Amino acid sequence: MVDFSRRQALAATAGAAALAAASSAGAAAKPATPATPAPLAIDLTPRERLSLDFGWRFALGHAQDPARDFGFGANQRTYAKAGASAANWWVAGAAQPAFDDSAWAPVTLPHDWGVTLPFVDNPAYKPAGKPDDEDLRAAHGYKPLGREFPDTSVGWYRKTFALPAADAGKRLSIEFDGAFRDALVIVNGYVLGHEDSGYSPFRVDITDIANLGGDNSLVVRVDASIGEGWFYEGAGLYRHVWLVKTAPVHVPRWGVFVRAKLDGTVTIDTDLINESDAAAAYELLQTVLDGQGRPVLTPMAAQGRLPAWERQSLSQTVQLANPVLWSLENPHLYSLVTEVKVGGAVVDRFVTPFGVRSIAFDADKGFLLNGQSVKLKGTCNHQDHAGVGAAIPDALQVWRLEQLKSMGCNAYRAAHNPPTPELLDACDRLGVLVIDETRRMSSDETSLDELERLVRRDRNHPSVILWSIGNEEPQQGTARGAKVARTMKRLVNRLDPTRPITAAMDSGFGEGITEVIDVIGFNYRHEKMDDFHARFPHIPIIGTESASTVATRGEYARDDAKSYVPAYDTEHPWWATTAEKWWSHAADRPWMGGGFIWTGFDYRGEPTPFNRWPSISSHFGALDTCGFPKDNYFYYRAWWRSEPLLHLLPHWNWEGREGQPIAVWAHSNCDRVELFLNGKSQGVRDVARNHHVEWSVPYAPGVIEAHGYKGGKVILRERRETAGPAAALRLTTDRHDLAADGQDVAILKVEVLDAKGRPVPRADALVSFAVAGPGQVIGVGNGNPTSHEPDVASQRKAFNGLCQAIVRTRRGEAGELRVTASAPGLKAASVSLKVEGGRLATL
Repeated sequence: MVDFSRRQALAATAGAAALAAASSAGAAAKPATPATPAPLAIDLTPRERLSLDFGWRFALGHAQDPARDFGFGANQRTYAKAGASAANWWVAGAAQPAFDDSAWAPVTLPHDWGVTLPFVDNPAYKPAGKPDDEDLRAAHGYKPLGREFPDTSVGWYRKTFALPAADAGKRLSIEFDGAFRDALVIVNGYVLGHEDSGYSPFRVDITDIANLGGDNSLVVRVDASIGEGWFYEGAGLYRHVWLVKTAPVHVPRWGVFVRAKLDGTVTIDTDLINESDAAAAYELLQTVLDGQGRPVLTPMAAQGRLPAWERQSLSQTVQLANPVLWSLENPHLYSLVTEVKVGGAVVDRFVTPFGVRSIAFDADKGFLLNGQSVKLKGTCNHQDHAGVGAAIPDALQVWRLEQLKSMGCNAYRAAHNPPTPELLDACDRLGVLVIDETRRMSSDETSLDELERLVRRDRNHPSVILWSIGNEEPQQGTARGAKVARTMKRLVNRLDPTRPITAAMDSGFGEGITEVIDVIGFNYRHEKMDDFHARFPHIPIIGTESASTVATRGEYARDDAKSYVPAYDTEHPWWATTAEKWWSHAADRPWMGGGFIWTGFDYRGEPTPFNRWPSISSHFGALDTCGFPKDNYFYYRAWWRSEPLLHLLPHWNWEGREGQPIAVWAHSNCDRVELFLNGKSQGVRDVARNHHVEWSVPYAPGVIEAHGYKGGKVILRERRETAGPAAALRLTTDRHDLAADGQDVAILKVEVLDAKGRPVPRADALVSFAVAGPGQVIGVGNGNPTSHEPDVASQRKAFNGLCQAIVRTRRGEAGELRVTASAPGLKAASVSLKVEGGRLATL
């Protein structure tokens, strides 16, 4: 380690000013949702990082029959001769550059082929009648993936890209943000990489076998036969893929680590690598840009000599004057621009966003951000959304976070695996705190390598506040588990000494890994927290999984035949509790750092409490699989946000139940709530903090209306009105301006209305989507946990009055994009979107 300690900040250079100008110009290239700040766009030249997401062809292979798997494994010579072109030696027919893939389906990444597969029942399942009885096929949402489905569990991806002759002398690599799973990478007929993990990023160096001045074939075989989780995990290249070109002397992937303190002290660890046969004298220059791209600090340049084929680490300590802190209210991001010069010329440029903030977990005060107590109001989430499965577009990642923030959520647990990088980028920009979790709690070489990649990739994100090394692990309460945890913690502490380590436990509290981890995570069992805090007063506590109310959006009675549960916050598995019971406990204990509800969104698989056909998705979410709020969303919003709120449930269409009592609830943070039925008061209820109010009202068609009082005055009114038959559709979009980059998406919401414009709460009209202009529907959904309709389609039934479509732009095509939603017998609706600019650098 070469140490350059510098406390002074030098004046900004002309080069830094040029960078700032490039940042400002680039930032406007892609329209952003108004509520979400756009990331700085900084020119990386001479480094190139090009998207490889476009121009792929896809086909299913076969996990057992080589003849149906393009010859892969047809003989024992698969790995005998690298790059062989003779048929009796090659890896597979589809791996050969000359292979004809014209009959394969064209796809754009991210891509999840699992979501395109049909739902398949399991007739062999015989219920045992036990409380936790489950059909194991239900856990993954009844998609035909696994050893039992060899014809749909292997996918092949092919792409051809050109490299100019001018790339001679550069280092070339392909970086995968993740692939599910067991990915084999073949370039120009050479097997260059194999990655088991479905979640870890990986790269392959193609420098030696690249065709410069010609075409190159990139082939990836992905085998999803074996899963890693107990939830829907998708299948395929469901994250981005990049081509990276650098000079021989450059900053390697994840090669900069920035640690900033509140007083402006910034420690910068930089790795340089020389992948050439000659030693190189270099100069290292670094510039800190503020959130607007303006240079605010230029540390003194460092010089050195880097031997051939060696890696060198440099450490600098500098002082940032008057730092703007990263916080939930103002998630200010700085960018460190690292330039490497050889022979006086810039040969590499690398950008590292970071934030200035402090975090601490205190056994008495809970979680502290920048020295101030912050209660974690978090949600756990899998990477899954209606219509697209695990292949969530970047703009949809942002939209999902915005829905959680609108509920008052300030924290996100990536359960139970490393998240996609763009999710953390969005959390940085939006001010959302993150528990970053590895997939496997094990100290074997492979698991530790995956853990190291997670920490190196994510340690510059100010949003990340905890590393999680496990979730409900069998060894959590054992001495063996403690040994494993120590090994994992030792690795994490070496890579990142700034953040504590946690694990999500559902038993063994006080035993096993308890004394190893820094912050104990309780999965449910909140009734044990008080005793634990008394026994171990030095250990900080958070709820890593909390509540787990099960609810079906728009349903208000349990229906076992339909696999629906009511949305009243009354039902939960035996090991869980209601939202109200959990939060009222957590809110009153300052030593409890807060918690993460299971879950923010419904997700495919684990369809508790109906772990059997026809259920295909969970009921846990505060929002459904489309992101439509359930009633519990408003419970959290009432107590997680400060502005007044009044939410009334249920709907008021109870034909056939005239005169029968209907449970009417209100979620509100007002002082009192009064309910009226057709103008007649049904009584006033005082609102207890962190609780709901309710009435029993004999049903009569018409209107129920709630009045919320503060200081004796009515400040809010909320009503539910009996709707007539469905007559029209209403179509709205999350935003109207999109980028013509082939990746941007709009999220469209369809509501079914009666002739007076009132929502029809039980409408199930079949809605069709027609698109005119530069875009296409890439997925549809409705939040129905038992719907077996296809996700990749142009139509979808409404479920309890709502459905959704996701529309994606086309690369390089600008203009007006018009989407029309129609249904038989109903008035259609349209929305217009403007598509312009924002072209990605791609191959």
